Amino acid sequence: MGEISLSELEARANAAGIDLSQIDLDSIQLPPGDDFGIISDDEDVYQEEQLDFDYGLGNTIVVDNLPVVPMEKFSKLEGVIRKIYGQIGVIKEDGFWMPVDPDTHKTLRYCFIEYNTPQEAELAKEKTNGYKLDRAHIFAVNMIQDFNRFMKVPDEWAPPEIRPYVPGENLQSWLADEKARDQFVIRASSDTEVFWNDARHLKPDPVYKRVYWTESFVQWSSLGTYLATVHRQGTAVWGGASTFNQLMRYAHPQVKLIDFSPGEKYLVTYSGHEPSNPRDANRVVINIFDVRTGKVMRDFKGSADEFAIGGTGGVAGVSWPVFKWGGGKDDKYFAKIGKNMISVYETESFSLVDKKSLKAESVVDFSWSPTDPILAFYVPELGGGNQPARVSLVQIPSKEELRQKNLFSVSDCKLYWQSNGDYLAVKVDRYTKTKKSTYTGFELFRIKERDIPIEVLELDNKNDKIIAFAWEPKGHRFAVIHGDNPRPDVSFYSMKTAHNTGRVSKLTTLKGKQANALFWSPSGRYIILAGLKGFNGQLEFYNVDELETMATAEHFTATDVEWDPTGRYVATLVTSVHHEMENGFNIWSFNGKLLYRIMKDHFFQFLWRPRPPSLLSPEKEEEIAKNLKKYSKKYETEDQDVSLQLSEQDREKRRKLKDEWEKWVSEWKRLHEVEKLQRQMLRDGEASDEEEEYEAKEVEVEELLDVSEEVLSFEFGQE
Repeated sequence: MGEISLSELEARANAAGIDLSQIDLDSIQLPPGDDFGIISDDEDVYQEEQLDFDYGLGNTIVVDNLPVVPMEKFSKLEGVIRKIYGQIGVIKEDGFWMPVDPDTHKTLRYCFIEYNTPQEAELAKEKTNGYKLDRAHIFAVNMIQDFNRFMKVPDEWAPPEIRPYVPGENLQSWLADEKARDQFVIRASSDTEVFWNDARHLKPDPVYKRVYWTESFVQWSSLGTYLATVHRQGTAVWGGASTFNQLMRYAHPQVKLIDFSPGEKYLVTYSGHEPSNPRDANRVVINIFDVRTGKVMRDFKGSADEFAIGGTGGVAGVSWPVFKWGGGKDDKYFAKIGKNMISVYETESFSLVDKKSLKAESVVDFSWSPTDPILAFYVPELGGGNQPARVSLVQIPSKEELRQKNLFSVSDCKLYWQSNGDYLAVKVDRYTKTKKSTYTGFELFRIKERDIPIEVLELDNKNDKIIAFAWEPKGHRFAVIHGDNPRPDVSFYSMKTAHNTGRVSKLTTLKGKQANALFWSPSGRYIILAGLKGFNGQLEFYNVDELETMATAEHFTATDVEWDPTGRYVATLVTSVHHEMENGFNIWSFNGKLLYRIMKDHFFQFLWRPRPPSLLSPEKEEEIAKNLKKYSKKYETEDQDVSLQLSEQDREKRRKLKDEWEKWVSEWKRLHEVEKLQRQMLRDGEASDEEEEYEAKEVEVEELLDVSEEVLSFEFGQE
């Protein structure tokens, strides 16, 4: 039998009428060493790591440059080595071997140490390679599996084979869709599917489908060029002109989380490994790959405690993303928060900027400007309130402090950048004088103005709880949900006024809204006020330019809202992560018209494919906006043609339903005539089927069901 790919296997299964989604492939046991010609998607990654699986040597290290000692000092040297390496991990029973020369009866300068896990062995190599036992003995530590790789290096150098240039596929071809549609990917059960959003035809148009495409989740790259899948052996990215081909693999065993840089030049992968000793912290491995070449540019390893400071999400106590990218789409800088410092790295050498971290005592959180290499961070109050909290803006790479604001009686701070980097909002929770409660205000930084002026904003009722805050993308407005009632208020503010005085102004407040989340259109102007989860999926589509509601709707138990990258359409979801019933998604127009609904059991993920920034200049975009009627005639004609086509399809559907109904009625009448004699016999010879010719009578029938006798004893004097 020749080798076949997974796609060919799926095709054969479909031809045979076999539903692969109903088969537990993991339960199928093949004979050892036989794959029946079925190539695994991860075959080459598996082969690279075959040494670990075949020989079990991934958890063994070789320690070289040990002292040469006679047998009488063997035990002492073994004790020293065990003490050094036993502190790093658990050495297996019989996991230590130090060879002895049979002629001299002295040790041979090296030993083998086997740990319980590969992670412990890797950590031991990392921590003790170059360890100075004394002046004459500096350890050289390697993984034993590396020796097999070194042995395969030929003795004589040979020039690499020069392969002929083969032009690659256009990975942006999907952007040239004639119908100007957007794509999205969904995961449901074991299926992963990519669709066009064909809103004109009120349905999704399939692009690509694959069973067991990923083992946990999928993720688009930042600009939509790649789709990443996650596997036990690592991560893979896919793309292409007409379909999704595998473009690159990134080996990282047991990877759990991934993150692309804004310019999608780099991919960050994360894995966490439990230690042999329950008292130790989880072991964390983070790799940063070059997306195009697959090369590891930098790796970071350590305990989970080292990566658990700051941030809001993640696994095993680690905040994700650990590294935040700055400097816009150029991917020049990335940074992570540490104890009393922020470590900023540059991607030219993947080393610290100025070879040292930015000192910030007790720093809690930081955030990059979306467009410029400006870093904002928050430091809480110190010394029992004697040293105020502060928010600082720092320019990178000079590390010059551009602006600082001291804050007093602070409970907590949150940083919110506007998408163009024009404004920074700092939500400040402050203690009241009694310290028994808090109230909230905003410090608004005007980043692009001279000296970065700061404005303070307090709500009309400063005791209102802030439920949600969101900037208008590419705009100057922001929205706030506030209040303590089940139906809070929603207020809109602008950083500009009619007289351009540089003062924040309130536009309006909407009272008593059933909302707990805000979702601006990516193009601004429109916003959805959403009541998710506990609010049963209430939706209000609001036009902020006109300050009016366009539509109200409901998607019962909706858990998420996702705008498409153009701001034309929006998806509301009910995922099985939060609800087992009514799983699926709805697609709406920007003004609240429901276009179509798709129900999916075990529905896990829905992601719009991101679009890269427009190549048009602001002047060209403004010109198009002015002449929109001229450009729109073409699309109006196409929309009219589609509408007529849909109308004809609807008429054809109604005609078909009518024909089916008339056929059913005709068949019923035929059966009615066939059974006429039977009905006549049941009515004692009466032939008529008209109910009006019969008189209904009620007849009572008494039926004795049971009779029983019981003798009761009765004594004199009893009542």
